[in-house]
Amino acid sequence: MPFSILLRQNDVFCADRPLVMGIINVTPDSFYAGSRMQPVADRVAEMLRQGADVIDVGAYSTRPGAAEVSAEEELHRLREALPLVVSAVRESAPSGRYIPVSVDTFRAQVARTCVEQWGCDWVNDVSGGTYDPEMLPWVAESGTPYIMMHIYPTELQLAYPDGVYAGVKSFFERQLVRLESLGVSRDNLCRKVILDPGFGFAKNLDENYELFRNLSRFKTDFPDFPLLVGVSRKSMIYRLLGTDADHALNGTTVLHTMAVHAGADILRVHDVKEAKEVILIQQKISGDVCRP
Repeated sequence: MPFSILLRQNDVFCADRPLVMGIINVTPDSFYAGSRMQPVADRVAEMLRQGADVIDVGAYSTRPGAAEVSAEEELHRLREALPLVVSAVRESAPSGRYIPVSVDTFRAQVARTCVEQWGCDWVNDVSGGTYDPEMLPWVAESGTPYIMMHIYPTELQLAYPDGVYAGVKSFFERQLVRLESLGVSRDNLCRKVILDPGFGFAKNLDENYELFRNLSRFKTDFPDFPLLVGVSRKSMIYRLLGTDADHALNGTTVLHTMAVHAGADILRVHDVKEAKEVILIQQKISGDVCRP
């Protein structure tokens, strides 16, 4: 389904097919070691050759049990890596194609620095605006495209009395109302915010699959908002299959295929080539014109 994102400069980024967002980790402890083995510029260039549409850079591992990272350390890691990523994207992107660079952070201070000083285009917030009270006000003020992921503080061990889909839906509705109250017009909300159901965050194995079974409902309840799905090599795959992240590519591809069929607009992935193949095959099956 086509969608558009309104950029900070009031330019419009349009997509006529599902997009692949490649993950660049600049952390020493990401749950998937394969995402942090290559030099950053080489990894970006490889993803672009494979057809990545967006590059997402993170410096704070959110895997269970990961060490806390201060804002200063997060900025130090991004200061080293993000300008290299932006430069590599600008140099290697196919002619005429705009490749957004997204920063994966829940801190407004970090997001502001990455966008205003280092050329980042989007912000990807795993907390959906709940970890830093300054994040949503800054997003509203700056006009930066924003990926709002669902999460509950894991220490609360919250259940979903009305089902996990209802809980995620209610979270999005509440946070979108907050952004509107901060000055983002109703018309612009759906062109500024991308929704991410947050697979693997504050959900057990059964809840993750219950949420996945209901994925198409997001396109009914939030029809104008792009939907991002991030399941790449996550524990909901390898725990079910009795393996590990290194051996979860096949399961990832299965879920990517089903996600695109259910209406996902963006796949956030470690393996760009395989995700692009999913989208091209799905386009061919549906009769859409296949574009690289």
